[in-house]
This record gives sequence, structure tokens and C-alpha cells, in this order.
Amino acid sequence: MRMIRAWLILADILITAFLLLSFILFYLYSPKHTKITSEETLTLKIPRADSNITFETIPQYVERNATMSWEEFVRFGGKEMDHYVATEVIYNKYWDDSLNKRLEDLHAAMGDPIYIRIFKEASLLEVWIRSGAEYKLLKNYFICAYSGALGPKEKEGDRQAPEGFYKVRRKHLNPNSKFHLSFNLGYPNTYDKAHKRTGSFLMVHGNCVSIGCYAMTDKKIEEIYALVESALKKGQKFVPVHIYPFKMTEENMADHSENKWIDFWMNLKEGYDYFETEKLPPRIEVKKGHYVITEANE
Repeated sequence: MRMIRAWLILADILITAFLLLSFILFYLYSPKHTKITSEETLTLKIPRADSNITFETIPQYVERNATMSWEEFVRFGGKEMDHYVATEVIYNKYWDDSLNKRLEDLHAAMGDPIYIRIFKEASLLEVWIRSGAEYKLLKNYFICAYSGALGPKEKEGDRQAPEGFYKVRRKHLNPNSKFHLSFNLGYPNTYDKAHKRTGSFLMVHGNCVSIGCYAMTDKKIEEIYALVESALKKGQKFVPVHIYPFKMTEENMADHSENKWIDFWMNLKEGYDYFETEKLPPRIEVKKGHYVITEANE
């Protein structure tokens, strides 16, 4: 009995030691989770204009030299990292700097021509402003809510937010909106009508609720509305609002190549590519039910 008991004790010790050693090895050599100390740095490679963001002190486990999409980065920064990292370490001037500071940095002012891009998948609204001979990115804004899936709006009541090329004019502004502030996108446009699409009162507005619109928080819509209103009052004929399902990179297009809307998106990509190259909103026409992209009016 003493011999059996001794063997059981020895086995228990060996099992405990094995588990402890396994835990230590996993802690030290995990391929996906490496502790970044205050003496180290971590670079996340983000496929966008401001591509690389370096973290200097990360008090938790993250993947070293990770590469992720912008959407993944937003989810990572907003939901996975703790408050200190999300608010103190992740810094991006397009999100964090005040509107006044961004205007000052770009030598721009309220009333200068602006251009808006919306990306559904990223819940992102970009405001660009004319600075010199081209447009430069002024501010990024999270879209608080939009309804529907990727793809255009087709009919009244489908609760789908539109995609396409729209123009906001002074008549589209509503300072007395029940959604705090709003501006109408002008849906349906000429293209939508050519495809017999129906719907009305498709807007960008506040109050963070959506049935086919792009809803912002009240604080964000106040900035966006002021930029749109000031530009129109100063003489900009209309503010172009170009709405895409996602950033129309070759990789993203390939990922969605089997989607039923791929031909429509390829047409939208022509406008996306023009702006990416020229940093000027293209001239948009509609011919035979197709968007035609031509050189921007200076």
C-alpha cells in the first residue's frame, strides 16, 4: 500500500509540473499573443492612407507585427483593448483632433468646398476639404447607425441605405429636423430613376436611429452639417456625397466578386479610382442607365 501511495503522489507531482510547464511555454511562446512591454513597440499595418500605427506601451496581449483591415482595427481598438489603450495609445488625427485644429492644419476654413465619402462596411463618413489644388482629408466620423445590407436601395420601404453618387444642395438642408439636423441625399437620383428605384427622405442626420438613412450622433452631425451649410452658403453649387459599400480596393473587389451587385460596384469603382488618383471629385453623368465618370470641373 505504501508503494502504491508513493507512486500516486509522484504521478500527481509530475502531472502538476507538466501543466505548469505547459502554461509557462504557452505564455512565453504563443504565436499569436505576445506581451508587449514598455521597452518594445508594436506596429499594426493598416491598409489605408495613414497606413502604419505604432503602439509604444501595450499593457496586454496582442499580435506582434499584425496586419489587419481598417474595419478589424476599429473593432480591435474599440472593443478588445482596454480604456487606456483605446484613448491614450491609439491616436489618429483624422478621428481625434478637433475640427478647428484640422482646419488650421490644412490652412482651410469653414465655407471652403467640401466632399463627402461614405463607406457602409466600415461605418465611416469622410469629410474632405479643398486645400490648394486638391481635396485633403479633413475628418473621419463613425456612422452611428444605418439600416440594411451592402448594396443599393431599390424600393420604398426596403429599409436599405442607398449607394451611389449624390448631390446635396441648399434646398436639401433641414435645420429643424426631428432628427436634430439633417440633409437630404437627393435619392432617387437620375441613375436610381433610370433603374425604377423608389424611396424618399434618405438623409444624413443625427439622433442615432436609421430606417434607410445614415445616422450620426448629434454632436457629429452638428460639425458635418455646419461644414455642408457653410460651403453651400459661400457658393459651392452642391456638395458631392459618394456612397460606397466598402473601400473599393482590388482586394475588396475580389472578395465580393460573387456578389450580385458586383457589376454595379464596378461602375462605382470608376468614381472611387478617379478621386483616389486625382484627389478631386469627378464629374458624374448618367447615360443609358450607367454612371459615366469624366474629368472634374476645376
